[in-house]
Amino acid sequence: MGRLYLRDCAAGDVVEDVYVVTGKQLAATATGKYYIKAFLSDRTSQITARMWNATRDLFAAFPEAGFVHVKGRIENYQNNLQFIIEQAGDPKEGTFDVADLIPHTEKDIEAMCARLAELLGSIQNRHLSALVHAYLDDTSLMEKFRKAPAAMSFHHAFIGGLLEHTVNSMEVADAICRFYPRLNRDLVIAGVFVHDIAKTWELSYGCSFGYTDGGQLVGHIVKSAIWVEEKAKAAGAVLGEAIPQALVDVLQHIVISHHGVPEFGAIKPPSTPEAIAVHGIENLDAKMQMSLSATRGEVGSGADGNWTEYMKAFGGRLYRPDPAPAEVEVEVESVEAEAAVPAEAVDGKGAGAGAPAGKVKLSNPLFEVQQGRKNQEKAREEAKGNAK
Repeated sequence: MGRLYLRDCAAGDVVEDVYVVTGKQLAATATGKYYIKAFLSDRTSQITARMWNATRDLFAAFPEAGFVHVKGRIENYQNNLQFIIEQAGDPKEGTFDVADLIPHTEKDIEAMCARLAELLGSIQNRHLSALVHAYLDDTSLMEKFRKAPAAMSFHHAFIGGLLEHTVNSMEVADAICRFYPRLNRDLVIAGVFVHDIAKTWELSYGCSFGYTDGGQLVGHIVKSAIWVEEKAKAAGAVLGEAIPQALVDVLQHIVISHHGVPEFGAIKPPSTPEAIAVHGIENLDAKMQMSLSATRGEVGSGADGNWTEYMKAFGGRLYRPDPAPAEVEVEVESVEAEAAVPAEAVDGKGAGAGAPAGKVKLSNPLFEVQQGRKNQEKAREEAKGNAK
C-alpha cells in the first residue's frame, strides 16, 4: 500500500506510517491531564499532532525531533486538520524512504551550481570578482549552500531551496540589468549571491528544518554581513591588494537592507539603486515561489474550492484556477513575416487564411503601418529607377 501523504489526508482517515516530528511540548488540559503536542510533517505538508493521556515518562520517551513511527487518526478541529496519535515509536530502518519525508528541489543541483559559477564568472570588476571567489573557494560553505533550504516554511523550504532561490534571482537580475544600463550589474549579481548565504549557518536541515542556536541569537542577515567583511580580507590576501572599503560597505548594505523595511527584518532601508534592485528581485522570487506552489502546485484531496487558505505573506487567500490555459500554439510573427501574410488574412475578411492550422497569428497595427511606409518608400525608389 502506498504512503498517504499529509497533503492528501482528510478527516476520518486512519494513518500508520513514518513522519518527521518537531516542536514537541508537554501541555495540560483544563482538568489538569497531560497531553503531548507537536508537529508531524512529510515532504508535502505539516500538521499539528496531539497525544492525549500522556505522562512525563511518555513525553521523555517521545522523540525530540526526527523520524517517528506513528499510528492514529485525522480529525477536524476548528476547520483545521490535526493528527491524533494513538501509538508512537522509533521507525525500523529500511521501512521508509527519506525522500518521502524531506522536501527536495525538483531542479538539477549540479546544473544550478554550474549556472551559479557562470553568472558569478561574468563579473567584470576585479575586486568584486575576487571577493565572490573567496566564497566559492570555501569548500565547506559551498557544500552547505548546495543543500540548505531558503527558509523553514516561508519560501523555498526544501533541500536545495537556497541554491534554487539564489540562482533564480540571479537570472532575473541578469535580465533586468539590461534595461537599466546605469545599474551596476556586478554589484546586483554579487548582492543576490550573498544576500541569504548565511542561511547555511542559520538553519538546521538534517531530518527536519529548524533554527540553530546562532540562527536564533544572531540571524542570517547579520551573519551574512559579517562574512562579507571576512571574505573581503581573504580576497585581498589572494589578490595582493585590499578590497576597497567602499565596495565592502555597499555590498554589506545590500545584505542588511534586502528585507526592505524594519518590520520584515531589514536593518537599513535600501539606499542604493543596486540595493533596491536586490530587494525587489529576491522578494519577487520568494513571493512567486510561494504563490505558484499554493495555486498551481499539487492540491491535496482535502482542499476545497477555488481559494487557498489564508496566507499571511499576501494578507489574504489566493485564487487557484488559471483562467487562460494555453490551448493553441501562439506564434508571434516578425515584421518581415507579417509582410508576407495575404491581405485577406489581416483585414478581417479571411481570418487565418495564411496561417498554419492550430496557430494564432498576432499582428501589431503599428508594425503594419511602419512596414507599409517602408514598402511605399521602396516603391517610390523603384519608380525613380524605372523613370531613369
